[in-house]
Amino acid sequence: MVLQVRGVVLPEREERSFWIDGDRLRAGTAPDADRVVDGGWLLPGLVDAHTHPGTEDTETPFSDATLRRHLTEHRDAGVLLVRTPGSAARIPDWVDEDPELPRVRSAGRWLATPGRFFPGFGREVSEADVVRAAVEEATASSGWCKVIGDWKHDEPALPLEILTALVEAVHSIGGRVAVHCQTTEGCHNAVLAGVDSLEHGMHLDPDLIDRMADQGTALVPTLGVFGAAADRARAAEPSARRDWLLTGWDGMPPNVRAAHEAGVTILAGTDSFPCGTVTSEIEWLVRAGLPAEAALGAASWSARSYLGLPGLVDGAPADLVAYDTDPTRDAAALAHPSRIILRGRVVR
Repeated sequence: MVLQVRGVVLPEREERSFWIDGDRLRAGTAPDADRVVDGGWLLPGLVDAHTHPGTEDTETPFSDATLRRHLTEHRDAGVLLVRTPGSAARIPDWVDEDPELPRVRSAGRWLATPGRFFPGFGREVSEADVVRAAVEEATASSGWCKVIGDWKHDEPALPLEILTALVEAVHSIGGRVAVHCQTTEGCHNAVLAGVDSLEHGMHLDPDLIDRMADQGTALVPTLGVFGAAADRARAAEPSARRDWLLTGWDGMPPNVRAAHEAGVTILAGTDSFPCGTVTSEIEWLVRAGLPAEAALGAASWSARSYLGLPGLVDGAPADLVAYDTDPTRDAAALAHPSRIILRGRVVR
């Protein structure tokens, strides 16, 4: 049975018709097709650009069953592409072969130098070995690697010269580098090293934003998880770490807004559980000052483009989400897709 869809495509706001050829979209109409979407609004599948399916805490081992459950939660919310910037284990090959699961762009295992991550979680390597390890993880994954660039607020970040050498080595094989950073020094080193994505970016010096835009460094602020952490910190006893967290949080929304205005690519990522909640991160981006369309793009067409996939055009992957009303004007619609199509198959 050939499937047919018609609707107003975002972000172009043009009415288009497509028929589905296997797992690809074809422009136009096909005779005797089953029209599964006839009107409404069509989006490229939603994207969570910072999620860690497969394990929910540092005490629980990574498992295939948990990975499948998490990816299914994403899919059922219309999240049809995920990027996993670091994991306790490499994402297994069967994920890409399963037509029921979202497409995955993985970064292999977290890379952490001693003292800069949860003990025993991810892959711990020495500063002398981290460049080689980054190339290994990028080669074994979807071309990405993820490095913990800093950790505790009162301890030094991964040195700039090491991070610079790491970025150069990964870029030389066509890979990309994501870096966890939440301290001033960590953000500074990541931007100056020319990383591809800044994960979190708390305590980012706003003077670095123009450089991020010029060199193409994306910002994945994960506002929801840091906003929740700030709420917990306000209820905690006074401490240096509490002050550091609250000060950093106060600067995050203004920095996200300034980064968007400067032309930095903003990506929506949740970094939290349950999976399938990227629509809440869209709301956080709007609260930070992004226009509704830009915030939605950060979790759809802009994110897909950044990760190497097209929007809804002839020949594109047949991954789309349909809504009865314009989700840029009716935010509540995002939680209620009328149709979800993944790899050319109707999921909902």
